[in-house]
Formats: sequence, structure tokens, C-alpha cells
Amino acid sequence: MTASSSKLEGRDRLQSARSRPSTQVLNERDLMPFDLDERYVQAAEQALGVSLPTSYRLAMMRSNGGAVATESDDWDLYPIADDSDRKRLARTLNGVVPETERARAWRGFPSAAVPLGGNGEGDHLVFLADGQGLGPEVFIWRHETCELVRVADDFADLVAVGS
Repeated sequence: MTASSSKLEGRDRLQSARSRPSTQVLNERDLMPFDLDERYVQAAEQALGVSLPTSYRLAMMRSNGGAVATESDDWDLYPIADDSDRKRLARTLNGVVPETERARAWRGFPSAAVPLGGNGEGDHLVFLADGQGLGPEVFIWRHETCELVRVADDFADLVAVGS
């Protein structure tokens, strides 16, 4: 595959993500995410020891979880733990905090990274530490090569799958 055909395929994936009907339920992972109270975002920040980027915080408070698309893949977002009721707790147990704890134990995973989603193949979307918080840029961490590839200047630049 040439670089130009790879870019075209990526654009087709983004266009497909933009054109999917928002009511379409593809499978169990696409269950409608819940909104999220800010106190749970703050608890996650405290557990992680960093401030989350503003656009990500706002997106999670509107829809805790879901999926986004990049030119190369679709990514299931890890929710932020919400124990306000049993259903929300069950849907958010394997969220951003435990995923970060697991990922930091892997060989080659950046110690200052926080994974925000996965593609189901071992790769992660991540934020990287920037001073006291996390920078707004989104990267793909490739598990086979431990390479970081910048895919967005800000979380808000990612296309929500199904929107």
C-alpha cells in the first residue's frame, strides 16, 4: 500500500465515521454512554495525579465513553468511573484509571502517558504529561513498536463515531 492510498483510506474511514447514523447500535461496545458529573472527573484526575485536558473533560461529562475515529482506526474510549448507580458502575469499572495502571506496567509504555482509548488490537490513544497536567494533543501508542504518533492537536479534533 502506498502512502497516498493509505491517506485516502484514512479519509474514507473518517468520512464513514461522520456519516454513520447516531442511532445506529453496532454491538455491545456501542451502548449509549451516560453523562458524567464533574466530581467523577476530579476523582479520576486525583487518582491519576494529573489534570485532564479541558476538551476531554467536557466531552466525558457530556458522554462518558463512546468511540472516536482517526485516519487509521476506530477507538473505544475508556470511561471515567461513575458509581452513582449500579448500571453506571458496571459500565465504567474498566475505565481510564485502571487502564492507565495496567498500561504503565507494560514494556515501552510511556510513564507520563494516560491512555484514553483502545482499538482492540493493543494500541492506545494517549495524552502525554505537559507540566502539571496532560497536554491537549492526542497520540497513538503502538504496542508492537512502542512508537508514539501524533494524530490530533486536541481531543476535540477527533471525530465521534456515530455522530
